Amino acid sequence: MIHAQKRDTELSLHLYRVFAKSFKSVSEHAVVGAKSEGFHPTAFAVMEMLYCKGAHPIQQIGSSLLLQSGNVTYVIDKLEQRGCIHRRPCPTDRRVIYVELTPEGEALMSELYPRYGSRIHHAFSGLDDEEKSELIRLLKKMGTQAERLMPSSQK
Repeated sequence: MIHAQKRDTELSLHLYRVFAKSFKSVSEHAVVGAKSEGFHPTAFAVMEMLYCKGAHPIQQIGSSLLLQSGNVTYVIDKLEQRGCIHRRPCPTDRRVIYVELTPEGEALMSELYPRYGSRIHHAFSGLDDEEKSELIRLLKKMGTQAERLMPSSQK
């Protein structure tokens, strides 16, 4: 029984290392793609989120992209200075401020996003469509269980 548990633990540790290395390798494609378009990767991630999902409250952007609130404010300030996004107060809650792409930001992302998508597609070219779908399913399952196991004080 102890040997089986140790083997399971070792397999989990190996999976974690493979997952982390794979994520790093694929992420490098996203980083290079963002930088080649003249953006810091975090700024591009904010732009991508707004482009794909529309306006979001500033607080949700940080939690969705796993960023500290100070970092989000800094990135948003820089993107706003570039004319890519703007802030819009929520009409029903003065504490909430939405961030959305400007028409210029929308036009820029319409130009950049297809190239970015091609880079990411290239990074995953070692998998066929069925394997990608299966990996998505398994990663969601893994993430859901890992989140479920976290103590509520750390969520």
